Amino acid sequence: MRYYDVFNGDADGLCALHQLRLADPVDSEIVTGLKRDIELLKYVPAVDGDVVTVLDISLDRNREGLAELLARGVVVLYFDHHFAGPIPQHPLLNAMIDESGATCTSALVDRHLRGRFRAWAVAGAFGDNMPEVAANLAGSLDIDALGVERLRELGEALNYNAYGNSERDVLVAPRDLYATLSHYADPFELLDREPLIAQLYKERSADLDRAIGLPPVLSSRGAEAYVLPDAPWSRRVSGTFANRLALMEPHRAHAVLVPVPGEGYSVSVRSPRQGDATSAVEFCRRYPGGGGRLSAAGIEHLDPAGVEGFIASFAQTWHA
Repeated sequence: MRYYDVFNGDADGLCALHQLRLADPVDSEIVTGLKRDIELLKYVPAVDGDVVTVLDISLDRNREGLAELLARGVVVLYFDHHFAGPIPQHPLLNAMIDESGATCTSALVDRHLRGRFRAWAVAGAFGDNMPEVAANLAGSLDIDALGVERLRELGEALNYNAYGNSERDVLVAPRDLYATLSHYADPFELLDREPLIAQLYKERSADLDRAIGLPPVLSSRGAEAYVLPDAPWSRRVSGTFANRLALMEPHRAHAVLVPVPGEGYSVSVRSPRQGDATSAVEFCRRYPGGGGRLSAAGIEHLDPAGVEGFIASFAQTWHA
């Protein structure tokens, strides 16, 4: 029997898997990637009797790969909060999927483990731009406000490192970042002993300052959109920037477009966090390669010729 851990390389995926492996250590093969690397199950060579744990990647985007694994007799444990579509009913699949928009994968794992490693779930929720979820989880921990703030910084640093067109854009490969996390049961010990986390947060702050200084290409009462320059820093900060905009102006929808060499643009979309009927994932699924969750979604490849139409559609969707 072999074990495979398949996860998105952002804060939520990293912290979700780390909780599981603290609770149940196994010698597993790692399959992961950057934020845009979603269709990961097709790379898993598991066979009859193997166990695959999947965290924080859309079932809908991995439907074919999941079906093949189940047909080969592979046991699959699936945690996620992104759009899933119809969930297969199969005796080898245990799916813990919540698309409500009120939770994240780290929180789902925390629920599964009954809070055994909750501080990591707090960091994962902060990184996934779900401060309300993070604060609710942190309320049961014996830590002060400074401790909560340090977990926020950890989550945001981990999440920042997940964005980029390739591993050349980021400071450390997600696989290597997980290897670093895996040595620490206590996130505060990680923060105290690993200068990498402080470096990530410093680079994140510098990149965010660059983005904040740029003018929007669309600014209306209900929507705001930015097109970042063709540079590694802009690809790294795209998700962080979109998250910051969503927190600063929760009544507005936000879009951040970033050039991807040879592929057009990648897009991060955040729908209004307060009382809007159109979700980010609903909007992004109108485009090929679009997906995500209710409040945060994206498009992998937007043709340059389609940028003007995208901006117009975005403005029309959230015109209020």
